[in-house]
Formats: sequence, structure tokens, C-alpha cells
Amino acid sequence: MAAAERRAFAHKINSLDFPCIEWIYWPHSQSSQGPAGQAFLFPGPPSCPRRTVAAEVRKQVSRERSGSPHSSRRCSSSLGVPLTEVIEPLDFEDVLQSRPPDAEPGPLRDLVEFPADDLELLLQSRECRTTEPAVPEDGKLDAQVRAAVEMYAEDWIIAHRRYQHLSMAYSPITTETQRERQKGLTRQVFEQGASGDDRSGPEDSDDPRHSSGSLDDTPRSSGASGIFDLRNLAADSLLPSLLERAAPEDVDRRNEALRRQHRARALLTLYPAPDEDEAVERCSRPEPPREHFGRRILVKCLSLKFEIEIEPIFGILALYDVREKKKISENFYFDLNSDSMKGLLRAHSTHPAISTLARSAIFSVTYPSPDIFLVIKLEKVLQQGDISECCEPYMVMKEVDTAKNKEKLEKLRLAAEQFCTRLGRYRMPFAWTAVHLANIVSSAGQPDRDSDSEGERRPAWTERRRRGPQDRMSCGDDACSFSGFRPATLTVTNFFKQEAERLSDEDLFKFLADMRRPSSLLRRLRPVTAQLKIDISPAPENPHFCLSPELLHVKPYPDPRGRPTKEILEFPAREVYAPHTSYRNLLYVYPHCLNFSSRQGSVRNLAVRVQYMASEDPGQALPVIFGKSSCSEFTREAFTPVVYHNKSPEFYEEFKLRLPACVTENHHLLFTFYHVSCQPRPGAALETPVGFTWIPLLQHGRLRTGPFCLPVSVDQPPPSYSVLTPDVALPGMRWVDGHKGVFSVELTAVSSVHPQDPHLDKFFTLVHVLEEGAFPLRLKDTVLSEGTVEQELRASLAALRLASPEPLVAFSHHVLDKLAHLVTRPPVIGGQIVNLGRGAFEAMAHVVSLVHRSLEAAQDTRGHCPLLAAYVYYAFRLPGTEPSFPGGAPPVTVQPATLARGPGRPASLYLARSKSISSSNPDLAVVPGSVDDEVSRILASKGIDRSHSWVNSAYAPGGSKAVLRRAPPYCGADPRQAIDRSASRTSSYLEGASSAPPATQPRPTVQKLLHEELALQWVVSGSAVREAVLQHAWFFFQLMVKSMALHLLLGQRLHTPRKLRFPGRFLDDITALVGSVGLEVITRVHKDTELAERLNASLAFFLGDLLSLADRGFVFSLVRAHYKQVATRLQSAPNQAALLLLRVDFTRILCSHEHYVTLNLPCCPMSPPASPSPSVSSTTSQSSTFSSQAPDPKVTSMFELSGPFRQQHFLAGLLLTELALALEPEAEGASLLHKKAVSAVHSLLCGHDADPRYAEASVKARVAELYLPLLSLARDTLPRLHDFAEGPGQRSRLASMLDSDTEGEGDVGSTINPSVAMAIAGGPLAPGSRTSISQGPVTASRSGCPLSAESSRTLLVCVLWVLKNAEPALLQRWAADLALPQLGRLLDMLYLCLAAFEYKGKKAFERINSLTFKKSLDMKARLEEAILGTIGARQEMVRRSRERSPFGNQENVRWRKSVTHWKQTSDRVDKTKDEMEHEALVDGNLATEASLVVLDTLEIIVQPPQSLTAGFLTPRQ
Repeated sequence: MAAAERRAFAHKINSLDFPCIEWIYWPHSQSSQGPAGQAFLFPGPPSCPRRTVAAEVRKQVSRERSGSPHSSRRCSSSLGVPLTEVIEPLDFEDVLQSRPPDAEPGPLRDLVEFPADDLELLLQSRECRTTEPAVPEDGKLDAQVRAAVEMYAEDWIIAHRRYQHLSMAYSPITTETQRERQKGLTRQVFEQGASGDDRSGPEDSDDPRHSSGSLDDTPRSSGASGIFDLRNLAADSLLPSLLERAAPEDVDRRNEALRRQHRARALLTLYPAPDEDEAVERCSRPEPPREHFGRRILVKCLSLKFEIEIEPIFGILALYDVREKKKISENFYFDLNSDSMKGLLRAHSTHPAISTLARSAIFSVTYPSPDIFLVIKLEKVLQQGDISECCEPYMVMKEVDTAKNKEKLEKLRLAAEQFCTRLGRYRMPFAWTAVHLANIVSSAGQPDRDSDSEGERRPAWTERRRRGPQDRMSCGDDACSFSGFRPATLTVTNFFKQEAERLSDEDLFKFLADMRRPSSLLRRLRPVTAQLKIDISPAPENPHFCLSPELLHVKPYPDPRGRPTKEILEFPAREVYAPHTSYRNLLYVYPHCLNFSSRQGSVRNLAVRVQYMASEDPGQALPVIFGKSSCSEFTREAFTPVVYHNKSPEFYEEFKLRLPACVTENHHLLFTFYHVSCQPRPGAALETPVGFTWIPLLQHGRLRTGPFCLPVSVDQPPPSYSVLTPDVALPGMRWVDGHKGVFSVELTAVSSVHPQDPHLDKFFTLVHVLEEGAFPLRLKDTVLSEGTVEQELRASLAALRLASPEPLVAFSHHVLDKLAHLVTRPPVIGGQIVNLGRGAFEAMAHVVSLVHRSLEAAQDTRGHCPLLAAYVYYAFRLPGTEPSFPGGAPPVTVQPATLARGPGRPASLYLARSKSISSSNPDLAVVPGSVDDEVSRILASKGIDRSHSWVNSAYAPGGSKAVLRRAPPYCGADPRQAIDRSASRTSSYLEGASSAPPATQPRPTVQKLLHEELALQWVVSGSAVREAVLQHAWFFFQLMVKSMALHLLLGQRLHTPRKLRFPGRFLDDITALVGSVGLEVITRVHKDTELAERLNASLAFFLGDLLSLADRGFVFSLVRAHYKQVATRLQSAPNQAALLLLRVDFTRILCSHEHYVTLNLPCCPMSPPASPSPSVSSTTSQSSTFSSQAPDPKVTSMFELSGPFRQQHFLAGLLLTELALALEPEAEGASLLHKKAVSAVHSLLCGHDADPRYAEASVKARVAELYLPLLSLARDTLPRLHDFAEGPGQRSRLASMLDSDTEGEGDVGSTINPSVAMAIAGGPLAPGSRTSISQGPVTASRSGCPLSAESSRTLLVCVLWVLKNAEPALLQRWAADLALPQLGRLLDMLYLCLAAFEYKGKKAFERINSLTFKKSLDMKARLEEAILGTIGARQEMVRRSRERSPFGNQENVRWRKSVTHWKQTSDRVDKTKDEMEHEALVDGNLATEASLVVLDTLEIIVQPPQSLTAGFLTPRQ
């Protein structure tokens, strides 16, 4: 039965003038009429001794009345503290200490304190794609390589909050989760749905006479549907035992039991999910850093067949981007020759490695483009004759003419066999062709037109996110989405012969550009006929038998004997910003051209041999050159193809080398130039060396890469040549062309060890030199000693901002680790501690800015860079600590630095003069020359008093709580032991093994705590650095939180009292920092709104994180100080609404903490107001409705935003205070404030419903106590809520209440309005009072901005949630103390709840869907008009602002996102029939549950106080 029908039926029964009313819930099992779950109202037995009869109400009507409902909510009723001021919270830790957790019974015990396992240390294995780790095989590693290998091998260390997933920030309630939780709902049957909708057809869908909005147009009793056809109306079944006498207690007990049957456990599951646009607290854990991949394409080479088969042919595949004019992949070599052809090279081949037998390859494309070609090059064994002569037989002879050309073929085979035997190790260019990949993807490879699976063409979001931050930037043309096309098998039939003078990549790009033209010159050439079959398809997610570019087995690799597929390394067309995650150290050598035109002698068939030499010894060539196809896996030498009779050849060859982990200054590439004799001659050698040149690979500690133009020596190099470059004219050596550069070659490194950036190289070199203590050091043209290295290191830190973005991002983990190491472990140079904290902090700020700028397109909605977020969450660890097990202490033995000299402290440190080691601890004395000199000067220049700045008076030195935080816990014991056993005030330690002899001791270092140094450096930083830090404050906040968490976990300090976990100086710095950032938020909100929003959110998240780590009372004091800052600025702010919106967001983020309920001290008894100042309720205690006793101040304070409530339930008080201020009639920017504040409360309540910790009814009742003031707020805001029963004669109760409020204002002795009195007494409403609110005069209480329909409905559903879950006895005591006007407004609010959630019927959803669809089409047409210029944008905005929704005035409707007066579960306008059926099902359940909650509440109101106090009613499920 719909709510309207129940009300009409109740009015009919009320007209019988029963002395009292019984509310009876009658199920379907006891009645033959009506569905299961219907609620009926029946008159009770004539004798109701314990009921309040109408006469009692009439006697009290003449008593005193209270004032207006809006009698200044801005003033707190109990302590006299206005709502605009934040009351000082209770000391959280002291309250918990005075109330142990076991004081609460059963499940309530978990609400007292955070769980003991709330914070834990997780060691997550780093994902390794290969079956064996990618680590170098060399035993001896230098410091830089060793640090890189250790970083790539160590596990992720995570400071994990075990229950954080229960927070609304990480487990948000979305439309999808709501729909999942709505499964299994019972279908509610309504007369309107069963009969009324069936009679209405499409022709009357827009007829207002058939709408369900009016109650008085058609009665809604059991016979309402057939009122015009009474003859055919079936009789209702008799109600058994209706007139039998029954004890009132039995009736009440039975009614309560029946009402509780088949109830929805979670009310808000039936309501649309919170608006995602308002979910400022939404965040997710970053994805672990992974190796970057683009769109992956699998290419399989199936067969290669020519018209004639006379010799082996070898293939090369590579990708080229014509637009960027760049080769974008390494070469893939394949061999499709038959066994007979391979046998011709038996004399020159060894047993081939299985990795060189691959015939399929996986290419990666980060930037898809319509200009990418798959280039196929063919080579053959070197033979006498130029390329044209060698291609002629393949272009002339056909397979069908085999018999006719038998003799020629035999002659060719014989010659080929001879050449293979003699010249089998040399190759020559043969032919080439190209495949335009855009044609494969967009035409032949596109899925069928009838395929409706969009997922086949576009990768899933999780897949795109897994590939890395390039996905947002790498989405090329839609026609070139290389990730989801249909596999295609191609047969390439035409090859173009290679031209000896046009072999370079520049010529190839010209050919490829020409291929795209319709009149291509290549089409006119006679092709080399062949058939190459290849398969091109998207690569599978986890292919089997796959080899990495380093030839490591990629998981899964079922059988090592299977033919592998090779992953081809990508050379992206543009920059790729991704960090290195595994060890990779590859070098590519590209010979370009050689000019021997001036070289005397027979030097025509030129081949270049490449060797990687470890020294000058010819036998020291390292086997690091990757093999090609059908050969060994690694070789010691490799040759370029030979161009016949060409003294100035061009090359297209690519040599791939595996760089040794430790490259020394003797390592070099040796190039030997040979003249190859193609025709055998007596006494003539096969190959004659005609020149030599080399490239030293290491220069001043840097790997040499890039283009080189080298001179070539005719003579062999002299001894010790490797340390010099060929540019040095060595005496006694002859050079080709007078020592000019005649050989062009390019080196490219793909290395996760060598940055290949001068600024990064210098920084890493200096840091590792300091770690190793290897002095002197030659750096370019200067020699560094201990006296000059400090200046160079400071200059290097300042120059990091000049580093190239791509290598900086790639090595960002290394750079940030080293900077953190410099901050926490200042180097000791010459026995003196060098404080580099300020320079390292500034460098860190600039590095973070550069990384942010490079990855701007990949940032999330809150402006966070996923790369940096992943670094903090996974990779960052405290410098110098290595967790041996979760929660264990670091294996390094540390001891606090004191004045006493121990055997582990060398005298060269001069620590007696450097008494203060930490720049975060000014309590220690500072003498000239100590580490704190610089910091002291900064503090003095800033004028900061660290002991008193921004500190709450209670926490200031000498305050009531300062002793608890500052005093050492053990005063009479050894100072060293005292500091070890508690949270030490110092943040510096001196490492060293005291028992080891001095000769074997490690280099001593000073260790600080990163979070303390970051806080200090941030507070004292200059304007330029401060601005850079503020732009990305979230990163430094999260870094501090991770450092604090690891400090507690690794130091086993979790069991230390929270007030002793961190030293007071650090908390002072935090206080100053929070105040400084809060001030920046306030001052920038009008100049840079986006930055202010980011800072506001970052600060709120930081304080929320501190609640899990530090003294919670201290954190609450920081929150209060921030609120006071905002309140002070509000008085003079030009735009108060902007600040208020930020404060609401700040509160919402704070309240999203996973232990939000515990933080509100729900289990501690609330003390009554200490001040005798009267409240609104206490002044009207004489007029309590059903009680002559004075109201209980304890209960009253629980239902108001009183001082005790806001003091004990601090966060809940902040949230409800924001809501109360937003609901003030004079609030500025009210409509948006309404939405934000109401949405914040709604989101929290949704989280409580979904939280398994609060599933118990008793626990949820305790949670509901945190929101009891919401009832008073909604009751007082009732005049400005949306009128859901709007229409003639619909808003009688609210209108009458308003009339009574305005007419009787100030008249304490006047009587209550008859309508309200009759409503309380159960009598019929006076017909004359039925006036619409819209027609009445605008009174003072109704002034201000009304709430939108959406906000009103959401606020009402929150009220229903509180009524459903709160303790009934508590609600009854509160209702008993209400004055008559307040009780009337409460009944009006319940009436409005029924109207707001009244079931509309399935036809209403269909009409809404039709109207929405029409509006959508109309909006689309108008948008097209605006784009085409036929209508101005301004006129369009004005027109839309004047439009009205068919369901009432709608505010802030952006492009008609929803035209209904409540938000539907989907924004789509063309909903399917199943979706509308589901919405009708959910709406029916919501209407039923809302009606039952109202019935429960009415039962509570009319119950005598004794029955509920004695436990007559229990909390509802």
C-alpha cells in the first residue's frame, strides 16, 4: 500500500473519533487482500490505559510555547560557544587511558580504540616478469651499479593500514556497488503498480490528472482503484480478531514483530549512491611500478618462398615511423630457409642456440600512428657481382620454367654453393619491402561490423593503467589502435632490390613516404618476386615461450625446448616517462658510412668487424654481441654486410651488445676494416685488414654514446691505445685521409644503470665517490679532493633542475633515494660533517616539479603524479635500514651520538666540537662549526620561535600537556638507555661497530630522521623553494607519513604511548607547517583556486594520516587551529562561499578516516553541560508534550550541537556544524553548500551501512548517536525543504506549522495551531488550513535559499537512517521532552518523508525516461545550433537558466544531467526496460522501508517513557 493510501485510510479511521489510535502492521499471511509487507492502520481496543489520549494533548495546548525553529543555531545551547567557533576537543589519549577498552561489553569493545594490528609492515615481492632475475653475472661491481642492482632486486616495503580499505576513500559507494548490494530485493506490490498503471496508457502519460502527485484527487484506500466501478469491485477479506480484546502490550509486541519482518538491513542501499563529483576523499592505492609497454603486436613469419631456390636468404624485421623519421624498434632476425639451404653454411656455422631460431616477435608501439611501417629486409651470402646482378635471376626466372632453365639453375646452385663455402660468414644486401600497419589495423584487420564487443577493439581500463603513464598520451588515431584489431595473415609478393648507393635510413624514409603516394615510383620498378607469409595480430596478455630483449625466459615458459618468441625492444618515437624497474644494460652500435675513396690499394669490398674489448690484448674480446639467426647466442665479433666494389659504402646494420655491469676505462669498441676478396686468387688472403679505429666507452666515469665521426688508422693501434681517443694523433701512426674523420658510427645505450645525462651522471658520481671515499677523483678536466668535493656536490645538487626530463624520470627512484640519503646521512668529509639538508631538500623540490611537469597528462583528478605516488607507497624506505622481517628492528646497530667518546667513534670526527648533530633538535647546544650552524642562521633570519610558533596553548612549553610530550620517560637511568627505550628526542645517530678494531670499522655516518628534516626544511625554506613544494605538497606530506610509519614499525615503537612517539620539537615543526600551509590555502583561494583546492585536500589527508600515527589529541588541536584560521579570514574574505566550500571538503576528507567512529569516542559517557546557561529546550521544559518532568540535559545535549557533543564527538561535531551553518537561511552560496554538506553526511552514512564492523544492531545504534543532532537540524530547516507534496491542498501540515510559528511569535501564552494539535491528537485535519506553502506569505523563518529537491531528499533519507538505527529508548526520551511546536515540526518532517519517498509507479519511470530522452535530443540540437553559430552561447545559457524542470525548480542542473527531482542510478537517457524495472523495484522497497521507519518513529513517540526504558522496544534491524 502506498504512503498516500495509508494516510487516506488513516484519516478515514480517525474520523471515527476513537479515543486513541493503534498502529498495527498486518502481513499478507493474515489477510487475503493486499501484498506481503503492507502496512495497515487499525483502531485499537477501546481501553488504552497507558496511551496518551487526545484530551491530554488538548490540556497542554494552552501551555507555553518555544520560539522560532531558527532561533540562532549559530549559538551553542549548552556552553555558549557559537557554531562558528570550534570548541576545544577532549584530550583523546587521556580519555582512553581513563577508560580501558574492556569496559565496554561485547562488540562495542571494538569501538573504543584502534585495533592493535592497525599498522603493519608488508614486504611485497617485486614483480619479476622473467623466470630468472635480471642481474649481472659479473662478480665485482662499482658503487653505482651495485646500488642500482640492489634497488631493482629489493622487495617493496609498504607501511600498510590494515583497515584502510573500509574507509570511504578506498571503498566508495558507487552505482555499481549499490546495484550489487540491491540483488535479492523483495518485489513490493502496490495497488498503484498492480492496477493503476495498467489502466493508464501512453495517450495519458502527460495528463496531469493521471499523475500520482495529489492525494485528494483520488482516494487511495483499498477501494480507490475502483471507485468509479464499484459494482465490479471485489470485497475485502475480513480481518480476524479485529474486535477481540487484547492487552495493549501484546498488541504492541505483535505489531513490532510484524514490522520487523522482511526489513531491509541497510536503508541507504535503496537510495542512489553519493554523487561522485563531490567525493573529494576518493583515492586509490597506486599501481606498483612496472616495465613500460606500449601496444603490443605479434608478428609471425610463416614462410618465405622464391621462384627459384638456389641459396639461403635471411630476413630482418623492424618498425619505422615515417612522420618522426625514426626507427622505433630494434631488429628481429629470422631464418626461414630449408634444411638443405642451411646445410650450405655448415662450414661457417656452429650449433645454433634455440634463442636464434625464433620466427615470431612481439613489437611494442607506445605512440600509434598511421605512418608506421613494418620494414622487411632480405640478405644473402656475399658473392661476386653487384646487387643488380645477384637479383637478376630472381626477377627473370619463374618456377614454371624450371625445366627449361634447368642448366642455368644448376650453374647458379653450383656457384652459390661455392660462395657459401668460401664467403659464408659475410652477407650482402638483397631486397626489401614494407607493410603499412595502418592498412592492417583499419581495414582488413578491423573486426566484423556486426561485432558489438567494444572490448575487442579497445583495451580495458585496468589493462591501459597497467601499461604505464603513457596511455593517455599514446592514443593515436582511432584507426590505428594497435591493441584490438582482428588477426590478419598477409602474403607479401613484391620486393624491391636494394640499391648500393641508397642503403641509409634517410633513403629508406624517402622510399616509405613515396610508397603512400598513388603514383609511387617504386611501383614502376621491376620487383623481385617472392611469397612471404606473415601473421599480424594483437599480442596475448601472457604469451608462452617468450624471451625478453636480454634473452631471459618470460613467465610462463613451460618448456625450454620450445621455439621461442622474442620481445623486441622499442625505441619510442617520442619521450617515454617511466621509471626503470629492472636491470637492463644494452648498447646498440650503428655504423653509418665509411669513406675510403682516398685510401690507396685494393679496398673495394669493405666489411667492418666490431669487437667489444676488455683490454688491448686481442684475446680479450668479450662474447657480448647478440647473435642474429641460426647461430650462437653471443659472439665475440660481428661483421657488416658488404657492398660489392664500393670504396664508400653505406650501412644499415645494427649490432646489439650486452654491456658488462662494470665498465672500466680500458673497455672499448674496436672497429677493424677488411677488404674481402670475392674471387679466389692464388696466394691472396680471403680478408685483408685495411684500417683500425676504436671508441673508449668510459670517459670521466660516463658512458660515451651518441654519433661519432672517427679517423681510421692504417696501422694497428699501439699499446695502451684504449685510454685515448682516435682523435689524438699518436706519433708514428699513419691515418687515412690525413687523420680526418672517415667513419661515421652512432652508439645508443638502453641502460637502467647509466643515465646518459651530464647532470645526473655528475650527481651520481659524486655521491658514490663520497660513499666509497675514493679520493682524488678526476672529473672532466679537474681533479677533486676532499677539500673541493663539497663545493662540487652543492653545485651538482643545484644543477639537477637542468637535467633532461626523460632520464630524470627514468632514474627518479635513484635520485630521490640519494637525496633522502643526503638529508638523513650528511657525509663526513675530512673528519667534518657536511650539512647538505637544505640543498638536498631544494633539489628534491625541483626534481618533483620536473617529474610532475613531464607527466602532467597522466595525473589523476587530485593532481597527483602516479609515478611519484608509487615511489612513496612502494619504493621509499628509510635510508640505511633493511627490514629483516615485518615489524622487526633494522639490523644495523645504532647508538645515539653523545659527548662520550666510545671505541667506535674515531677522533677525526671532532664530535666533541660537533655536539649537535641534528638540525631538527635545537635543544642540544650548537657551537661554531657544528652541523646546526646553517639551520640556526636560517631560523634567526626567519624570526621563527620553534617552541611557540603555531602551537596550541595546551601544547606550548609550560602548558598542561607539554610535560606529557616533552619529558623523557626515564630520568634516573642511563641517558643512552633511556633514549633507546623510548621515542628519542634526538633524530641523529652515529653508526659504527664499537667492538671492531679501528682498521676494520666502516665509515662512520650521522643518521637523522627524514620526517623531522623534511618538516624543518619546509618550515624554514625560502620563497622560491616553498612555492615549488606547495605546488606538490601532497608528495612531501606522504613522504613524511611513510617515514614516520617506518620509524615506528622498524623501531618497534608502536607500543610506545602516542604522546611519546615523536619528540616535541618535531611536533612544533608540524604545528608550524600546518599553520603555514593552512594560511596558504586561505590566501590563495581567490587567486589560484585550483592550487588552493589541492593544498586543502593534501593538508586534510595529511592530518588524517597523522591520526593513525601520532597523538590524536595533538592532531585535533591542529584541526581546531586550522578552523580558527579560516573563521578569522571569513570575516574579511571577499568571497566567503569559496572558503566555506573548502572547509566542507576539508571536513569530509578528515571524516573519511577508517576509524572515524572510534575517533568520535562513541562509547564514552557524555558529561552534561557544565555551564548553567539555558538552552532552547530547557527554557521550554514546562511545555514538554507528555512529561511533566524537566528535560534531561544529558539527552538534550545528545540531540543538539551542544558543547559536550562537539567536544566529545569532535569530528562528527565538525561535520554537523558545517551542515548547520550551510543550512542557515543567510548562508552565502547556499545552494552549492547545501549539496556539499548534505552529500558529506550521506556519504558517511552509506559507508556505515556497508561497513561490516557496524553490522550489529547495538553497534549501529551507538554509531547513530553521532548523528542525533541531524534530527533537530532537519526539523528546524523544514520550511526550506523542497515541497514533494506540492499541489492544491497538499502541504497542510507544514503550512500550518509556519502559520503558527509566525502568528504566535513572542506570544508565549497563545495556543498551538489547531492543525498541529489535531495531528498530535490523531484527529482529522482542518480543511481550512490546507494551503500551499508557495501561496503563503514569505516569513522570516522561510527566508533564504531553499534546498533543492535532490538535497532535500538526501537530507531526509539521512534523517530516516538515524531514526531507523538509533536507540528507541533514547529517541523516546528526546521526543517526550520536545515542546509542542517542536513535536509538530517533527511530525511534519515525518509527513514530508512519506511524500518524498512515495512510490510513483513504473509508468512514472517510463514517463521520466521519455521526457529525459526528449530533452536530450532537444539539447543536442541546440548545442549544434550554438556550435554552428545560429544561436549565441550567452543566449543559450540565459535560456537554460530560465527553464524549469517538470518536477519543480532545479538548481545547478548541468546540461540536464537529471530532470527528475531525485537522482536516478544512471545518467543515461535511453534506459532499457530491465533497468526501469530495477529502478521501480528499488523505489518500491525504499518507499516501503521509509513508511515503516515512520511507523516505528510514531510508535516510539506515542509509547510511554517507561516501556522503552525497560527495554520494551529493541533496536530495529
